[in-house]
Amino acid sequence: MKVLITGAAGFIGMHVAQRLLARGDEVVGIDNLNDYYDVGLKEARLKQLADHPGFRFIKLDIADSTGMAELFRKENFEGVINLAAQAGVRYSLINPQAYAQTNLVGFVNLLEGCRHGKVGHFVYASSSSVYGGNTKMPFSEHDSVDHPVSLYAASKKSNELMAHTYSHLFSLPTTGLRFFTVYGPWGRPDMALFLFTKAILEGRPIDVFNHGKMQRDFTYIDDIAEGVVRVLDRPAAPDPAFIKDHPDPATSWAPYRIYNIGNHQPVELMAYIEALEEALGRKADKNFLPLQDGDVPATYADTAELHAATGFAPATPVREGVRRFVEWYRGYYGGVRAGGRGEGAAGGGGGGGGGGGRGRRAAVFDRRALTGGARVGRFSCRRTGSRRLGRERPAGRPGGAARQHAALIRPVLPNPMIL
Repeated sequence: MKVLITGAAGFIGMHVAQRLLARGDEVVGIDNLNDYYDVGLKEARLKQLADHPGFRFIKLDIADSTGMAELFRKENFEGVINLAAQAGVRYSLINPQAYAQTNLVGFVNLLEGCRHGKVGHFVYASSSSVYGGNTKMPFSEHDSVDHPVSLYAASKKSNELMAHTYSHLFSLPTTGLRFFTVYGPWGRPDMALFLFTKAILEGRPIDVFNHGKMQRDFTYIDDIAEGVVRVLDRPAAPDPAFIKDHPDPATSWAPYRIYNIGNHQPVELMAYIEALEEALGRKADKNFLPLQDGDVPATYADTAELHAATGFAPATPVREGVRRFVEWYRGYYGGVRAGGRGEGAAGGGGGGGGGGGRGRRAAVFDRRALTGGARVGRFSCRRTGSRRLGRERPAGRPGGAARQHAALIRPVLPNPMIL
C-alpha cells in the first residue's frame, strides 16, 4: 500500500511510519518542520526513517493548498493518515490563527486531495479533548461532544464534522481517532512526562495542578501506532443500523467512523509521577496548584468499539511505558548532562529548545545538504516556501513561535489530552 503520512517528523507520525515500513508499505511523509518545539528532535525522528528504501520525505505544509494539490496530482495514494496538527491548549490563547491554518485550512486541503485522488481511506487524528466538559465516564464515541473547552478541541471536533461531510458528499471513507494522552520515547517536549523528567533531572520543582487530584488515560505510543495501522486496513463503511431519528455520533449512513484509542485504565496523576520517580531513581519536588483554565480533572476512554472493529485495544502498563521513556530520554539527551544541550529551554520545552544540541544535530545529518532537493541516502527534502531548513540559530535563542510561547510552557502538566 502507498500511504501518505502528514506530520511524519512528529511523535506519532514517526512511529506509525515505522510500522508501515516494517510490513513493506511505501510511505511518503510530509511535515513543515515548524519551530513550535525543537526542530532538532523532529530531524532526529526523520533520521530514524531516512535509510528505509520505502520512505520518502517532502518538506511541505498541509496549509499550502497549491503544494498539496500538486502532491496529490503526482502521487497515487491508497491511504492517507493525517497526524499533522497545531497542538497545545495554552498556545491557542496567544496564537489562535495557527490552529485555524493547520487544523482547519490544512484539513480541508487533505480532504480535497483525497477526494480528487480517489483515496481508499482517510484516517485522521482527532483528540480526547473533544469530550470537553463531559463528565460521564468512560468517554464514549456515542456521546455528544458539543461543549469543547479549548480552541484546539474545537478544531478537532470541526475535523470530525468536515470529514463526515466528505464521506456523505463524495463517499470518501474517513475514520477519526480520538487519542488519549499519548506518551513514550521520542515524545513531544511540551508534554507532561517530558517536562517532568527534565525538571527532576535538573533538580527543579514540577507544578502539579488541581493539587494532584487528576486522572488521565495514559496511552503508550506503540499501542497508538498499532491501533492506527489496524484502522487504516479497515476502511470505514456505511452503518446499516444507523437511525437518522436517533443519530449515533460515532457512525453514519456514510462511510464514516470515530474511535477512541486509549488505555481504558485511568491513572492518578500522583501515581504517574511516582512511576517516573521510580524510573529515574529520584524524588520530585512538587509545587501543588489549582486546576488551570482549559483543563479537565479526568479522562477515561471506552475502547469497546475499537476492539470490536480491529481486535485490538491498548494495554501497556504505565510503569512499563514510563520506564521505556526514561531509558530513551537518558540515551538521547545523556541524562543530567543534557541541560541546555539539545532539549527545549527549561521554561520552553515546546519552543525550539533555544537551538541547543547543535552537536547532536550535526551527528544526525548534514542539514545544509537537505536544501534545494538534495538527497542524503534515501532521505529527500525539497523547499516549499517555508524557512530554509539549513538555518542554524545561536544556542539559547529560540525563534518565532518559540519566543512567543516559551513563557507558557513550564515544567507543568499542560492539558495532557492533546496529541
